[in-house]
Amino acid sequence: MASGAYDFVMGVGVEKLKDSGCSGLVTSTGRAGDGTSVGETAPASFSLLDPAYCKKYGVDPDGMREAMTHVAWKNHLNGSKNPRAQFRAEVPKEKIAAGAGRVAGRLGVFDCSGVSDGSACALIVRAQDALNYTDRPIYVKALSMVAGPASGPIDPSYDYTTFHEVTRCAADAYQQAGIDRPREQISMAEVHDCFTPTELVLMEDLGFSERGQAWRDELDGTFELGGQLPVNPDGGLKSFGHPIGASGLRMLFECWLQFRGEAGDRQLEDPRLGLTHNLGGRPGACVSFISVVGAQAG
Repeated sequence: MASGAYDFVMGVGVEKLKDSGCSGLVTSTGRAGDGTSVGETAPASFSLLDPAYCKKYGVDPDGMREAMTHVAWKNHLNGSKNPRAQFRAEVPKEKIAAGAGRVAGRLGVFDCSGVSDGSACALIVRAQDALNYTDRPIYVKALSMVAGPASGPIDPSYDYTTFHEVTRCAADAYQQAGIDRPREQISMAEVHDCFTPTELVLMEDLGFSERGQAWRDELDGTFELGGQLPVNPDGGLKSFGHPIGASGLRMLFECWLQFRGEAGDRQLEDPRLGLTHNLGGRPGACVSFISVVGAQAG
């Protein structure tokens, strides 16, 4: 599109995880072998973020558990206001904190995104042509993708308190969009909350919180619908699950609704700039994608 090769493009993402007969989140990604190697599930890998964060920043595990609970509670509350979400019910904090259906480490069922089928699409044209198709388009300000070397699991210096690919991806996207104060300049963010501690770490990697402070900001309500920077106003992966091919476009759809003032009970007040973030893989071995979109051209 940017090169002028095409005038009008449709991007489509779809996934039918339920057809696999099991959750992609709780099965191992290990390759076939002689049976002596033990695969690591996604919940097991991401659960390591919790104790590592507590150790590095001196956070009391009870405080971290409260912050993780708040992430799940917030996103399910937002999802209860979204008719397109898979899970549309509020979940009491007490139920989340109880760790019902322990999955890995301190992660319970409500700390993990669900298994979902889903689809989404977007129509893409050049910015100067956008008003020919809709009265209120969204405009792309930045697109960035970073793939890492996947060395974290065997690198003694990797401490499971950051996603290096995300920090580099964010720096690139912010440079493209002219952003130097992301927490103040961005109106809303849709991020990859595959597990509750993931969202907390992402708040720091994206520059929304200082290092070691995301858990406090979470408990202070900074990322709630009425907070300084609403995160996952549509309910996130917690409410939609993660139909992999569709998640990124689903996030952009929420930005489009918010910019048009059509988000219903979760509508934000005059949002102007949105960020979407996705990652693939696991801590220390992942790929990150970030977009920054705006309600106005220029």
